[in-house]
Amino acid sequence: MKIHEYQAKQLFARYGVPIPKGYPAFTLAEAEQAAEKLITETGIPVVVVKAQIHAGGRGKGGGVKVVKGGPAEAKKVAEQILGMQLVTHQTGPEGQKVRRLYIEQGLDIARELYVALVVDRDARRVAVMASTEGGMDIEAVAHDTPEKITSLHIDPITGLGAWQARRIGFALGLDKTQVAKFVKLLLALYDLFIKEDCSLCEINPLIVSKSGDIVALDGKINFDDNGDFRHKEWHDLRDLDEEDPVEMEAKAAGLSYVSLDGDIGCLVNGAGLAMATMDIIKTYGGNPANFLDVGGGANKEQVTKAFSMILKSPKVKGIFVNIFGGIMKCDVIAQGVIAATKELGLQVPLVVRLEGTNVEMGRKLLAESGLAIQPADTMADGAKKIVAAVKGR
Repeated sequence: MKIHEYQAKQLFARYGVPIPKGYPAFTLAEAEQAAEKLITETGIPVVVVKAQIHAGGRGKGGGVKVVKGGPAEAKKVAEQILGMQLVTHQTGPEGQKVRRLYIEQGLDIARELYVALVVDRDARRVAVMASTEGGMDIEAVAHDTPEKITSLHIDPITGLGAWQARRIGFALGLDKTQVAKFVKLLLALYDLFIKEDCSLCEINPLIVSKSGDIVALDGKINFDDNGDFRHKEWHDLRDLDEEDPVEMEAKAAGLSYVSLDGDIGCLVNGAGLAMATMDIIKTYGGNPANFLDVGGGANKEQVTKAFSMILKSPKVKGIFVNIFGGIMKCDVIAQGVIAATKELGLQVPLVVRLEGTNVEMGRKLLAESGLAIQPADTMADGAKKIVAAVKGR
């Protein structure tokens, strides 16, 4: 689960991570008022107007503007950004509509750094990553000059030690006074990461101001959805305009669904089998339109729901159902497939591969349904058939 920058910074402040003063704004009037308030409170005549979307690269896309002309100019800049379709390298060519702004005080920047905490699933530990090359092109730094990134893994028993934070601080070229401030910041960030069930906490850039302060100029936080039962407050942090409505619908129905860019819909039980299904579709020249795991105990209604979600994408030109029946019986899946095909008036090719419990009964139901359903004996057979059907071969 992602949240906006201003929400991340509210969490930063709660845990003692230094941030610039700022206020969210949802209208042009609020943006002007926020700018006026900041200038009055800080005595700094410079403010920054920031688009709030769940994507990086906002500055390059024109979603972050420095304003030196007071509240009136801040309102004019806000008018340019609020409501724009902001395109970044993370939104795709369609972009994302800007519905919220963050108005923040301007700071004198001496250096831009990068620091992040992230779950390293290979190491099964939280990793700290830091670099002297903070700013908008950190992805290029990671790709072209990975030696400029310092990293370490945190022992889950002992947690992050001050000595480890100091080591990173000196690796970033900070002086002794700055390192002391950095240590305090990084320990606070780790405390936040653990207590708030995060999968990512990123500050890019983390700045050294000309007065020597260490400040989080930006903030990005992703929560681990598996921890949502511990955090009822997450509900109020969600911005449904920024989330895929089909994915939200799937979650409410107890299904695991992720939209992709291909044209072959996948309906599978089990995350591992779903991943393998997408891989084999790619192997035979197709492109999956989604990841969809109906789970081990889906019923006929959930299968029908899964079909309807797949078909909500206009890009879908065919569907591959790949089921290994264990707890889930193949005849139940067949009933769901038949019901969905009839109820939704399916107009795209459908290939079904069943294996496991009650497989013969399931295959018989499909064969006797009178519907245009292509059976498949194996995953490879099914992948070949659906790719050929979609490509018109």
